[in-house]
Amino acid sequence: MISALTEDAVVEMVVPHLDLTVRKAGMHDIASILDLINGYAAKGIMLPRTELEVSEDIRDFSVILSGDRLVGCGALHFYTPSIAEIRSLAVAEEHKTHGIGRRLIEALVQEANAYSLDAVFAFTYVAEFFGKMGFEEVERGELPLKAWKDCLRCPKFQCCDEIAVMRFLRGTNCRKSRQHIYHEGPPLVQLPVRRAQ
Repeated sequence: MISALTEDAVVEMVVPHLDLTVRKAGMHDIASILDLINGYAAKGIMLPRTELEVSEDIRDFSVILSGDRLVGCGALHFYTPSIAEIRSLAVAEEHKTHGIGRRLIEALVQEANAYSLDAVFAFTYVAEFFGKMGFEEVERGELPLKAWKDCLRCPKFQCCDEIAVMRFLRGTNCRKSRQHIYHEGPPLVQLPVRRAQ
Protein backbone atom coordinates (compact mmCIF):
# COMPACT_ATOMS: atom_id res chain seq x y z
CA MET A 1 0.00 0.00 0.00
CA ILE A 2 2.53 2.50 -1.21
CA SER A 3 0.83 4.54 -3.91
CA ALA A 4 -2.46 6.41 -3.81
CA LEU A 5 -2.75 6.41 -7.59
CA THR A 6 -5.95 4.64 -8.54
CA GLU A 7 -7.73 3.86 -11.82
CA ASP A 8 -9.08 7.40 -12.15
CA ALA A 9 -5.51 8.74 -12.15
CA VAL A 10 -4.75 6.92 -15.40
CA VAL A 11 -6.97 9.26 -17.40
CA GLU A 12 -5.45 12.71 -17.71
CA MET A 13 -7.25 15.87 -18.78
CA VAL A 14 -5.65 19.04 -20.03
CA VAL A 15 -6.40 21.71 -17.47
CA PRO A 16 -5.77 25.26 -18.67
CA HIS A 17 -4.17 27.76 -16.32
CA LEU A 18 -3.08 25.19 -13.75
CA ASP A 19 0.28 26.54 -12.61
CA LEU A 20 2.27 23.59 -11.23
CA THR A 21 5.69 23.69 -9.60
CA VAL A 22 7.75 20.57 -8.82
CA ARG A 23 10.43 20.84 -6.14
CA LYS A 24 12.16 18.91 -3.38
CA ALA A 25 10.20 18.91 -0.12
CA GLY A 26 11.20 20.99 2.89
CA MET A 27 10.45 20.60 6.57
CA HIS A 28 7.63 23.14 6.22
CA ASP A 29 5.85 20.68 3.86
CA ILE A 30 5.54 17.88 6.43
CA ALA A 31 2.02 18.75 7.63
CA SER A 32 0.67 18.90 4.05
CA ILE A 33 2.43 15.64 3.10
CA LEU A 34 0.93 13.93 6.15
CA ASP A 35 -2.55 15.26 5.29
CA LEU A 36 -2.31 13.76 1.79
CA ILE A 37 -0.86 10.40 2.79
CA ASN A 38 -2.94 9.86 5.91
CA GLY A 39 -6.12 10.89 4.09
CA TYR A 40 -5.57 7.90 1.79
CA ALA A 41 -4.44 5.73 4.70
CA ALA A 42 -7.81 6.32 6.37
CA LYS A 43 -9.40 4.75 3.27
CA GLY A 44 -7.06 1.74 3.38
CA ILE A 45 -5.23 2.76 0.19
CA MET A 46 -1.86 3.69 1.73
CA LEU A 47 0.04 2.98 4.90
CA PRO A 48 -0.23 5.75 7.49
CA ARG A 49 2.89 7.81 8.18
CA THR A 50 3.88 9.63 11.34
CA GLU A 51 5.45 13.05 11.62
CA LEU A 52 8.67 11.37 12.77
CA GLU A 53 8.77 9.04 9.74
CA VAL A 54 8.22 11.86 7.25
CA SER A 55 10.73 14.06 9.07
CA GLU A 56 13.39 11.33 8.89
CA ASP A 57 12.68 10.76 5.18
CA ILE A 58 12.01 14.36 4.09
CA ARG A 59 15.05 14.34 1.77
CA ASP A 60 13.39 11.50 -0.17
CA PHE A 61 10.30 13.57 -0.97
CA SER A 62 9.42 15.75 -3.92
CA VAL A 63 6.22 17.78 -4.00
CA ILE A 64 4.02 19.50 -6.56
CA LEU A 65 2.42 22.83 -5.78
CA SER A 66 -0.50 24.51 -7.48
CA GLY A 67 0.12 28.12 -6.54
CA ASP A 68 1.06 27.82 -2.88
CA ARG A 69 -1.01 24.67 -2.21
CA LEU A 70 0.69 21.27 -2.04
CA VAL A 71 -1.32 18.98 -4.36
CA GLY A 72 0.99 15.98 -4.70
CA CYS A 73 3.94 14.21 -3.12
CA GLY A 74 6.17 11.25 -3.79
CA ALA A 75 9.42 9.85 -2.45
CA LEU A 76 12.49 8.21 -3.95
CA HIS A 77 13.79 5.82 -1.29
CA PHE A 78 17.22 4.23 -1.87
CA TYR A 79 17.81 0.55 -1.05
CA THR A 80 21.14 -0.28 -2.70
CA PRO A 81 23.67 1.69 -4.77
CA SER A 82 21.75 0.62 -7.87
CA ILE A 83 18.03 0.58 -7.00
CA ALA A 84 15.41 2.78 -5.31
CA GLU A 85 11.67 2.67 -4.71
CA ILE A 86 9.13 5.29 -5.74
CA ARG A 87 6.74 5.37 -2.81
CA SER A 88 4.34 7.53 -0.81
CA LEU A 89 2.91 8.78 -4.10
CA ALA A 90 -0.24 10.77 -3.39
CA VAL A 91 -2.23 13.35 -5.34
CA ALA A 92 -4.98 15.55 -3.92
CA GLU A 93 -8.40 14.10 -4.82
CA GLU A 94 -9.53 17.14 -6.82
CA HIS A 95 -6.34 17.05 -8.93
CA LYS A 96 -6.14 13.33 -9.74
CA THR A 97 -6.69 13.73 -13.48
CA HIS A 98 -4.44 16.76 -13.96
CA GLY A 99 -1.21 14.91 -14.78
CA ILE A 100 0.28 15.43 -11.33
CA GLY A 101 1.05 11.73 -10.80
CA ARG A 102 2.88 11.65 -14.13
CA ARG A 103 4.86 14.80 -13.29
CA LEU A 104 5.86 13.37 -9.90
CA ILE A 105 7.06 10.09 -11.40
CA GLU A 106 9.00 11.95 -14.10
CA ALA A 107 10.71 14.09 -11.43
CA LEU A 108 11.58 11.06 -9.29
CA VAL A 109 12.93 9.11 -12.29
CA GLN A 110 15.01 12.15 -13.27
CA GLU A 111 16.41 12.24 -9.73
CA ALA A 112 17.19 8.50 -9.92
CA ASN A 113 19.04 9.10 -13.18
CA ALA A 114 21.02 11.92 -11.56
CA TYR A 115 22.19 9.40 -8.95
CA SER A 116 23.13 6.91 -11.73
CA LEU A 117 20.75 4.24 -10.45
CA ASP A 118 20.15 1.18 -12.61
CA ALA A 119 16.43 0.90 -11.83
CA VAL A 120 13.49 2.16 -9.79
CA PHE A 121 10.51 0.12 -8.64
CA ALA A 122 7.11 0.71 -7.10
CA PHE A 123 4.15 -1.20 -5.71
CA THR A 124 0.88 -0.13 -7.29
CA TYR A 125 -2.73 -0.95 -8.09
CA VAL A 126 -2.47 0.71 -11.53
CA ALA A 127 0.25 -1.13 -13.43
CA GLU A 128 -1.18 0.24 -16.72
CA PHE A 129 -0.39 3.79 -15.65
CA PHE A 130 3.16 2.87 -14.70
CA GLY A 131 3.43 0.92 -17.97
CA LYS A 132 2.81 4.17 -19.85
CA MET A 133 5.71 5.63 -17.85
CA GLY A 134 8.16 2.93 -18.99
CA PHE A 135 7.73 0.49 -16.09
CA GLU A 136 7.22 -3.26 -16.49
CA GLU A 137 5.69 -5.76 -14.11
CA VAL A 138 8.18 -7.87 -12.13
CA GLU A 139 7.91 -10.69 -9.62
CA ARG A 140 7.73 -9.09 -6.18
CA GLY A 141 9.95 -11.81 -4.72
CA GLU A 142 12.82 -10.57 -6.90
CA LEU A 143 13.03 -7.21 -5.13
CA PRO A 144 15.54 -6.50 -2.35
CA LEU A 145 14.41 -7.88 1.00
CA LYS A 146 14.83 -4.42 2.54
CA ALA A 147 11.95 -3.23 0.34
CA TRP A 148 9.55 -5.36 2.39
CA LYS A 149 10.12 -3.59 5.71
CA ASP A 150 6.99 -1.44 5.34
CA CYS A 151 4.98 -4.43 4.17
CA LEU A 152 5.45 -6.14 7.52
CA ARG A 153 3.16 -3.60 9.19
CA CYS A 154 0.55 -3.64 6.44
CA PRO A 155 -2.80 -5.31 7.22
CA LYS A 156 -2.74 -6.85 3.72
CA PHE A 157 0.72 -8.42 4.16
CA GLN A 158 -0.47 -12.03 3.85
CA CYS A 159 -2.84 -11.25 0.95
CA CYS A 160 -1.20 -8.32 -0.84
CA ASP A 161 -2.95 -7.28 -4.03
CA GLU A 162 -0.43 -4.69 -5.21
CA ILE A 163 1.65 -5.20 -8.33
CA ALA A 164 5.42 -4.74 -8.37
CA VAL A 165 6.65 -2.64 -11.31
CA MET A 166 10.17 -1.64 -12.30
CA ARG A 167 11.71 0.82 -14.71
CA PHE A 168 15.20 0.04 -15.93
CA LEU A 169 17.21 3.22 -16.35
CA ARG A 170 20.59 2.14 -17.65
CA GLY A 171 19.75 0.45 -20.96
CA THR A 172 19.14 -3.13 -21.95
CA ASN A 173 22.18 -4.44 -20.07
CA CYS A 174 20.23 -4.02 -16.84
CA ARG A 175 17.39 -6.16 -18.12
CA LYS A 176 19.82 -8.91 -19.01
CA SER A 177 21.62 -8.75 -15.68
CA ARG A 178 18.79 -8.47 -13.16
CA GLN A 179 20.92 -10.41 -10.70
CA HIS A 180 23.22 -7.37 -10.53
CA ILE A 181 20.34 -5.11 -9.56
CA TYR A 182 18.46 -7.42 -7.24
CA HIS A 183 21.30 -9.06 -5.40
CA GLU A 184 23.30 -6.12 -4.13
CA GLY A 185 22.77 -6.63 -0.44
CA PRO A 186 21.33 -9.41 1.67
CA PRO A 187 19.97 -12.60 0.11
CA LEU A 188 16.40 -12.49 -1.08
CA VAL A 189 13.52 -14.44 0.38
CA GLN A 190 10.30 -15.36 -1.40
CA LEU A 191 7.48 -13.95 0.70
CA PRO A 192 4.05 -15.59 0.74
CA VAL A 193 1.52 -14.19 -1.69
CA ARG A 194 -2.10 -15.15 -2.18
CA ARG A 195 -2.55 -17.39 -5.16
CA ALA A 196 -5.37 -16.80 -7.63
CA GLN A 197 -8.00 -19.50 -7.39
